[in-house]
Amino acid sequence: MPRLRALWRSLVLPFTVLLAVVSVPPAVADAPPAGVPRGFVALSDVDPTILQEMRYVTPHNFTGHRVTGYEEPVCLLTRPAARALHRAQLALLRRGYGLKVYDCYRPQRAVDDFVAWAEDLADVRMKGEFYPRVDKSRLFADGYIAAKSGHSRGSTLDLTVVRLPAWPTRPYVPGEPLVPCFAPRGERFPDNSIDMGTGFDCFDTLAHTLDPRVTGRQRAHRLLLKSVMEQAGFTNLPEEWWHYTLRDEPYPQTYFDFPVRSPRR
Repeated sequence: MPRLRALWRSLVLPFTVLLAVVSVPPAVADAPPAGVPRGFVALSDVDPTILQEMRYVTPHNFTGHRVTGYEEPVCLLTRPAARALHRAQLALLRRGYGLKVYDCYRPQRAVDDFVAWAEDLADVRMKGEFYPRVDKSRLFADGYIAAKSGHSRGSTLDLTVVRLPAWPTRPYVPGEPLVPCFAPRGERFPDNSIDMGTGFDCFDTLAHTLDPRVTGRQRAHRLLLKSVMEQAGFTNLPEEWWHYTLRDEPYPQTYFDFPVRSPRR
């Protein structure tokens, strides 16, 4: 009997080990994170040196509320856009500057939130900062709000330049007095960005990248951002000095709607 049991173990054990190995599913190479499509990455995984101040996850934006679809303050981009932005960052670091992003991929549900807000003409709580010279009824006609956004394709982003080292921008306090986004730098809401002439998301013609009224150091700063981004493969939206799109974006006709959250979630 001992010999029989030993023989049985010698036959069954290898088979059991083999069965266990075969039963374990193989790891899937480059599997997309839950909820985030393949081809999108967190910017911090490509370049952790780029600062992130994701405005729409906070109430400090033209709507005055946290925008639908922004679950976490992370910048998501298509991989080609993130890599191109990394190249722009390297060019700036050599000169003592760095990039800071305000918004990256934007889900369609967030765009729908913007549209619903714009249609509510009674909600003007943030007018004093973001659109003091524009009647809210004109936001669609003047092109400040639209039903579709290039941000939803994953290769468009809003950003600025900071001088290094950069102190964090102080938090916005809901209800605090609002100052026009085109006011002098020392008067408008503080930002650790170099002076671009207006704040981010300023619904005003002064925010046009090459507006002739913006001169001197402010114009030089805009041109610095424009030059670095164009050399990295991006195109500027002339009406917004902060808005850039990758020229060879991988999804030029696709508008995504997954929420903004960490790929590791």
